[in-house]
Amino acid sequence: MVDADAGISVSVKGAKKRDAGRGIARLPEAVRNRLGVLSGDPVCIEGDRQTVAKVWPDDGTGEYVRIDADTRSNADVTVGSEVSLRRASLQDAERVELRPIDGTIEGNGVSTIDDRLGNVPVRPGDRVTVPEVGTFHVEDTDPDGTVRVVDGTTLTVGQPIDDPEPSEDDTTESGDASEPGSVTYEDIGGLDDELDRVREMIELPLSDPDVFDRLGIEPPKGVLLYGPPGTGKTLIARAVANEVDAYFEAISGPEIVSKYKGESEEQLREAFERAEDEAPSILFVDEIDSIAGARDDDSDMENRVVAQLLTLLDGLESRGQVVVIGATNRVDAVDPALRRGGRFDREIEIGVPDREGRQEVLEVHTRGVPLDEDVDLERLAGRMHGFVGADVASVVTEAAMEALQRERDEPSVTRADFEQALAGVEPSAMRAYVAESPAGDFADVGGLDDVKETLREAVEWPLRYGPLFEATDTDPPTGVLLYGPPGTGKTLLARSLAGETDVNFIRVAGPELLDRYVGESEKAVREVFERARQTAPSIVFLDEIDAVATQRGESHEVTERVVSQLLTELDAAGEDPNLVVLAATNRRDALDDALVRPGRLETHVEVPAPSRDARRAILDVHTATKPLDADVDLTEVATDTAGFSGADLDALVRAASMRAIRRVAAGTDPSVANERTDEVTIRKQDFAAARERIEPSLG
Repeated sequence: MVDADAGISVSVKGAKKRDAGRGIARLPEAVRNRLGVLSGDPVCIEGDRQTVAKVWPDDGTGEYVRIDADTRSNADVTVGSEVSLRRASLQDAERVELRPIDGTIEGNGVSTIDDRLGNVPVRPGDRVTVPEVGTFHVEDTDPDGTVRVVDGTTLTVGQPIDDPEPSEDDTTESGDASEPGSVTYEDIGGLDDELDRVREMIELPLSDPDVFDRLGIEPPKGVLLYGPPGTGKTLIARAVANEVDAYFEAISGPEIVSKYKGESEEQLREAFERAEDEAPSILFVDEIDSIAGARDDDSDMENRVVAQLLTLLDGLESRGQVVVIGATNRVDAVDPALRRGGRFDREIEIGVPDREGRQEVLEVHTRGVPLDEDVDLERLAGRMHGFVGADVASVVTEAAMEALQRERDEPSVTRADFEQALAGVEPSAMRAYVAESPAGDFADVGGLDDVKETLREAVEWPLRYGPLFEATDTDPPTGVLLYGPPGTGKTLLARSLAGETDVNFIRVAGPELLDRYVGESEKAVREVFERARQTAPSIVFLDEIDAVATQRGESHEVTERVVSQLLTELDAAGEDPNLVVLAATNRRDALDDALVRPGRLETHVEVPAPSRDARRAILDVHTATKPLDADVDLTEVATDTAGFSGADLDALVRAASMRAIRRVAAGTDPSVANERTDEVTIRKQDFAAARERIEPSLG
């Protein structure tokens, strides 16, 4: 029963991803103090309806309450609404009757529901979601009113219903059968900023259209969402439609394409007519680039469909409360006439999530997953470079399948399961290029201490000490050029730098960018930098850049065009502090002067032939895990390898190791030899023999 205390007014915010379905109301300290409630106490939330949730603390400041979609639905409010909060008292429930809303019950039935709903406040007419099981309508409770599910509560699950019957004071109307199901804002991880931008373009026109009349402006007509596949474009559209209780219809571009004249246009008209009849509504056009590409003389069907779509978008009066959302991963292919104001009024990029975003997505997809204590979601998120939301979901599914194969009765997903899953799922955002997750750091690079320090200052410092650069109004270096003889470790330094800074690493060899067809080489350069921006923070490493960036006027026409495109991209990269460009060459003098001036590849770092001490450090790295005999003196080996590059020393250690293996394996059955691993040692004579076979590449 609700106390008669005067309520306080606060705004509604979305719940944290891990709180969905838990009946939690997170309140900042100031609001808790004003209400006089502690963590775990019940609080009454009054919007157009009343509901009750458990108080949990929130670290923020301000006057707000964080509640999930079920609680918002039960209070008949949306994110941004004002609600009144009051202290509440609850009775323990003797009996609670539930009816599935979606018609199915997954999991272990009533016992699972009983476990998940412990200490959750419920009342007749409420909607409650049990993660990984289903969404339920609270049909009846004993005693009547708002009660708390406890250990002694008898839970019964009745027949499924398509639409819950509202209680007497339940003014929430059920959505149309075509609405997007149970997708909510809490089901979208890592896209809070993008979601806010979509909401302000869509929610207000649908929930309060009169405000635009008061302002004397027309409501937005459409939003174009673009970004790589799997980032959550469709999910955002469905969540917004569900939250505002709007009719939702999704049409896929390729599905309406017909070889018969007029059929594609007719299907579009019918979709808009249905949306108008069911207003307020959201019409979602997926893969819009497939039906609304740039018009030309050779594409009769596409031209007709684009013209029809333009006409329908311009028919604001006939459409009523209809918002059109388009989605594409090829935004530049969409006809420009659609991308102007008055049609798709706003274009919102749904990019690849960063580390914090990936952790949110993991929290969403592991809500109902029994995780072992050794699973660290923050650590996992840090390793998933280039993973979009769909990739993260695949990793969780694969890890759960690994656990299921090991134990069927009470499976628990362990860290090892996630390791196995990560090995089998390739990140979507990085497939088009040679991309790597950071696997090492500067400890794997022997010597070159001065070079490492220069790279740290040029690349790592801007990423880690951004406020200091802002305080001194200092722009970080735009790009870094590594130059020196072959085999000295330029590529290894670039990879290790990515590991030091824990960012995405995109490696592209210069010759890979060249194409004989006009415009394709420049397009390849643009795509590399575009992908780097989508997966930022990232390092773009242009290996063997001299192959595509030699002096203009002395090179081929294709190379000159590539240089011009590189200059343009480097200028744009200079404005993005989360994008670092590294290049490597052993022919610095051959590079175009415009490329290596300040503001582009401005920091020049020489990677020289290693000195004796550096060679000893390199040998230490390459022999750290090898069974060296006591007679091996690495300082002596370093002295005897003048003119050896780092690659030469790697080859030397490998040749010595092979000689040691040959000594044990020669003339012996493999099964016997493999049992003599403790006898394998690399001796001084092995290094001496290898030294005779390998010539120094640096003279």
